[in-house]
Amino acid sequence: MSGGRASLFGQDTDLDLSSFKPKAPAKPEQVRDVAEHAGFRSREAAPPSAEGEAPRREPRRYRTGRNVQLNLKVRREAVDAFYRLADEQGWVLGEAFERAVSALDRELRKGDR
Repeated sequence: MSGGRASLFGQDTDLDLSSFKPKAPAKPEQVRDVAEHAGFRSREAAPPSAEGEAPRREPRRYRTGRNVQLNLKVRREAVDAFYRLADEQGWVLGEAFERAVSALDRELRKGDR
């Protein structure tokens, strides 16, 4: 075995790369046109449509000691009413939920008598 690496182009090859010039980068419009013609879709987020989507709410972040998540599927009207009641009363959502459960419990107990 020899002590050095074998030449990729052979031992006596003088490879002249002085005339090599890289191409100028393609313009974004050219890239977009080629990609669309080839059937690639853009990864850019589509603008939100006004149809069928609820308006975005401000994030709610509070330190309340509540650390269990409850995820429910409900109708849009129920969610809107829940947020409206919590906002009107100045309650965080966890407090509004706890109050709703307490009120339902009281109502059901009252019906048992």
